[in-house]
Amino acid sequence: MSTNDFEERVITVPIGGISDKPVQKRADYAMRTVRSHLAQHFSVEEDEVRLDPNINEAVWANGRQNPPSDLRVRAARFVEDEEPIVEAEHAE
Repeated sequence: MSTNDFEERVITVPIGGISDKPVQKRADYAMRTVRSHLAQHFSVEEDEVRLDPNINEAVWANGRQNPPSDLRVRAARFVEDEEPIVEAEHAE
């Protein structure tokens, strides 16, 4: 594995636009937003993003109707079996 195969960053994921979502689905939307934001920034498919359970706990901490407006995430991109994978955990 060369040095270009591993990349780690701390990213603030903005979870905007939740005020126009139904209150019963806001945390679900926030989780999809985190996954798609990381996939976009690390140039991988959304299926290749693995989220730590701590991210789920942070999003759902205030309940389903009131997720945080942004979330700090430590994410690392590496190559496993010749496919890029992103693993993310809550940074705080």
